[in-house]
Amino acid sequence: MTKPIIEGFCNPEFAELEKIFSKAIQSGFDDGAGFSLEVEGKEVLNLWGGYSDSAHQKIWKQDTLVNVFSVTKAMTSTCALQLIESGKLNPDALVSDYWPEYACEGKEATKVIDFLTHRAGMFGFQKPLPQDSWEDWDMIVNRLASQKPIREPGSTQGYHAVTFGYLVGELVRRIDGRTLGNYFKEEIADKFDIDFIIGLNEEDIIRCADLLLLSGKPNLLIQLILALPNWLLPEQIKIVKQTLKSKEYAKAFLEIMDNDESEKLPMDYPNSNSWRKAEIPAANGHGTASGISKFFGILANGGSRDGKSMLSDETISQATTVKTSGPDVVLFQAPYKFGLGYQLDAPFSPIGMKEGMFGHTGIAGATGFADLNKKVGFGFINNRQHSLGKLYKTSNSLAKKLYEIL
Repeated sequence: MTKPIIEGFCNPEFAELEKIFSKAIQSGFDDGAGFSLEVEGKEVLNLWGGYSDSAHQKIWKQDTLVNVFSVTKAMTSTCALQLIESGKLNPDALVSDYWPEYACEGKEATKVIDFLTHRAGMFGFQKPLPQDSWEDWDMIVNRLASQKPIREPGSTQGYHAVTFGYLVGELVRRIDGRTLGNYFKEEIADKFDIDFIIGLNEEDIIRCADLLLLSGKPNLLIQLILALPNWLLPEQIKIVKQTLKSKEYAKAFLEIMDNDESEKLPMDYPNSNSWRKAEIPAANGHGTASGISKFFGILANGGSRDGKSMLSDETISQATTVKTSGPDVVLFQAPYKFGLGYQLDAPFSPIGMKEGMFGHTGIAGATGFADLNKKVGFGFINNRQHSLGKLYKTSNSLAKKLYEIL
């Protein structure tokens, strides 16, 4: 069998990273992937290879796009941060100052900062969305505005896996008039020539890699954990069991959309045109590795490039100061740390490996981060999802070797 082709370029001092990336694809661990690195404002490596479909008929190209799930939250947060920087949005203000309809059912005291720090208690829908309704923005945000919170706003940290983007995105729309996807395109992607899109058109969809996701059904180990009595389980495993059985985990990840099958959300949903065309600013951004590393590379180097500003140093400093640090009631009580939208420490992933890092990970393995101290922008994308223990195996290996080199 012919080995998958690896293409692109790599400056000689980062040759060890090329070896790690090539091995991940040629061993079959990653079907298709891209990796790009910026250091001090210059792209020093941009590699891609493998296949963009499950049948291994389509070669991964330089401009192949892939859904990076929650890496999108960093882009969405940056849009909100621009409005904060311009004085149009106040993180300490009530949400109802911008979105009056939101002030009901116990959500009256919710602040903007609660949206950005996963502390709004709105990490799921009280009633699952209708099938294939991803593109109906108004219906979705109206449901969120009218429902009761799952937890008291401001009381606890609970990862808003999907709802984060609707909540923050609606604030952007209320203030600016543009949808989050259009705002990002015009104020960031087009201005800085960043290949990253929230809400694809037909031309973009042609470039998409298919995601190869794990089944949503629990594996044998999880089934065993759920079946065993608590007295047989170590304390940390008890926490995992409690979270898996909790309404918080179900609301955030499982009970999102009605479906006729046993799973609430079919596992091929990210490959549907309905998902790809919609603007889901927490979870369906599509980009290239080079686009992601450039985005974070700009933020790592003062927030400006070629005389244009994405964010000021002051705003970046404010956004990368820890605002909440868990335990996260959705993510297994783990101590995830967040600034204003950005992950500052994400267990199992490279983010938090060094001081000065911030960015976001995605549930299929994509990773994007900036390092303010080393002036690094890092972008890794892939299309095969692995179990949690191996989810960030490639990006962890790349990041560890990178810091050995730097």
